[in-house]
Amino acid sequence: MSVPGPFLPGSRVGFIGLGAMGGGMARCVMRRGFALTVFARHSEAVQALVEAGAQAAESAAAVGRHASLVFLSLPDAAAVDDALFGPEGLVRTLAAGSCVVDTSTIAATSAREFGARLRAQGIWLLDAPVSGGQAGANDGTLGCMVGGDADALAASREALGAFCKTITHAGPLGAGQTIKACNQVAVAGALLGVADALTLARVQGVDPMLMRDVLLGGAARSFSLEKHAPRVIEGKFTPGFRAHLMRKDLRLALETARSGGAELPSAALAEQLLDALCEGGRSDWDWCALALQVQQQAGLDIPAQREPS
Repeated sequence: MSVPGPFLPGSRVGFIGLGAMGGGMARCVMRRGFALTVFARHSEAVQALVEAGAQAAESAAAVGRHASLVFLSLPDAAAVDDALFGPEGLVRTLAAGSCVVDTSTIAATSAREFGARLRAQGIWLLDAPVSGGQAGANDGTLGCMVGGDADALAASREALGAFCKTITHAGPLGAGQTIKACNQVAVAGALLGVADALTLARVQGVDPMLMRDVLLGGAARSFSLEKHAPRVIEGKFTPGFRAHLMRKDLRLALETARSGGAELPSAALAEQLLDALCEGGRSDWDWCALALQVQQQAGLDIPAQREPS
């Protein structure tokens, strides 16, 4: 199977999915100098990109008629399946030798299945989930873990680098999704520890911000303690990364682990807390409100709000 590209600024690429992450990533691609064809379910998201200089397409298949490198940023495996193989999917129009870069977070097993189906059509797939949140998508500072063919990644690297500060080739197809799942498990576990520390400080009448400042000077220092704890203490949960998306990511990680006969106790607890948060009407709050859930379940009355994003 021929290797695509390289895809360089000035060439046309496609982008499907223009939500909180995809919209910012697509703008970064245009800023890098690529011509862009876009498709999304919500016309207002498409119109915003058209006003910035993109070309609109009426379907995923229409994107494939104009571009041989296409990025996906979609909410789940079902949406990716439809964009690739649905009645108006990319597989209907993409030429052999084209490359699809899927930045969505899905199961590694799904990425491998989709890749095998695309290979049968002579099309490359890279699973390339990203980390860094909406701010990173807007600023072009995301981290990306890529599974798939090294030559296909090399051909796509310039465009992928438009919104990624770091790009790591993780291994064969599915490896990117596996490392993304590991990332979500690790950060959820770290936030659980911070949530417990905040709860302990408050029930003992210790200033939680003072406690945080002291801990930052020692072995307890972490991204969650540094970045998330002030938001939790102040009770401000504007996303960021929404709670329902983190719940989805942890469920994927748990399903993947169980398929290999493993259990992830801290991830399972975080998923339960996020489920309670989401079912309590806070699914669109930032996921670090998990720490709020911990404190409220301990009987603490913590004022909190989701400010307009």
